[in-house]
Amino acid sequence: MAVARTSGLDGRLTELRRARRLLRAEKSRIGQWRRLVRARLDLAVAAAAQPEPLGQEADVLPVGPETDLPMHAELVTQVLGGGPSIDLDRLEALRDLDRRLARYEEAVSVALDAATSEFIRRVAADPREMCSPLTEP
Repeated sequence: MAVARTSGLDGRLTELRRARRLLRAEKSRIGQWRRLVRARLDLAVAAAAQPEPLGQEADVLPVGPETDLPMHAELVTQVLGGGPSIDLDRLEALRDLDRRLARYEEAVSVALDAATSEFIRRVAADPREMCSPLTEP
């Protein structure tokens, strides 16, 4: 989908509605991918610089079976996948993906803003057009 151009914005209101719906859906998908990329980045960094074990200051922290303190090895295995080598080699690629997704997200936002502005302009010029059918006969 070409989002940098707004060539579809000279059509009917139904086409503008469709463009806006598709652009909003694309923005949602971008958001999902960015969250996944950022989460993978966080895990890669955490694997390289693992947090210290919990419960090391037993004299001031609550201890005992009722606190249900997980063991450090269990946390590392379950959260970080067992070792620091999982994603370290992919850090730069993940950062690059996030930058590219951010640029694409900006382009989609610009296209959505343009479609919304054109939609508002068209409705303001002829409010009766809002009553036009949502689909072609």
